[in-house]
Amino acid sequence: MASVSIPACTTALLLDIEGTTTPITFVKDILFPYIRDHLEDHLSTHWEEDECKQDVHLLKKQIEEDMRQNRACPVHTVDQTVHTDEEKAIREVVENVMWQMAADRKSTALKQLQGHMWRAAYTSGRIKGEIYPDVVPSVKTWRERGLKVYIYSSGSVEAQKLLFGYSVEGDVLDLFDGHFDTTIGAKVDSKSYERIAERIGCQPEEITFLTDVSREAKAAEEAGLNVLLVVRPGNMELTDEESAHYNLITSFSQLQLTGRA
Repeated sequence: MASVSIPACTTALLLDIEGTTTPITFVKDILFPYIRDHLEDHLSTHWEEDECKQDVHLLKKQIEEDMRQNRACPVHTVDQTVHTDEEKAIREVVENVMWQMAADRKSTALKQLQGHMWRAAYTSGRIKGEIYPDVVPSVKTWRERGLKVYIYSSGSVEAQKLLFGYSVEGDVLDLFDGHFDTTIGAKVDSKSYERIAERIGCQPEEITFLTDVSREAKAAEEAGLNVLLVVRPGNMELTDEESAHYNLITSFSQLQLTGRA
């Protein structure tokens, strides 16, 4: 695939993670199964700790919001404070989390709990974050040429920092100028990208967003960002219309920084 020039007005690059910096298989085959396999043990071990209580409280709030919006959800409500049977309460949390994961929900409540569980796995060395080999050298080049580089993922900021802090390439967190997650808004909502531009302190047209998801690309484009779609093994196949509309890359090394020292 031919090289693609980043618009000369670009001052910041915004990167998705799954399917962009990191193989989808890492998320689907390593991170998510870890949650499914260890969730009940995690809750049983940490149930009385403040962090776990906060995670459960946030899940309860999410369920209440789902019910207000008439979204489908498990029949149980999660409320740590009213259960005398701890095992029953834990089972209900497990049921809700498994339901959210099966539905591929991106809720902040789910992502926060997952991030806390992954922290233990990363710090113990049971998991190392996978990064495509073209990512680190490319990001280093962009930064040397004066560009800022940010991450925007549906995974929590904590989970993002764990992935890059305990990666197969070592701790590469210093390559990034900041991180955004769903607390700033959904990735398919154009308003989220407007908020990111405001937070970064630049105009939307000065940001180039790299993602593998066309719905995210569309939302970013509507907000005025420049967009590149990343085509990696295992990513969702693009339609002919999407392939014709967007600039496509298969590696970060294809990006050309024109007009930069």
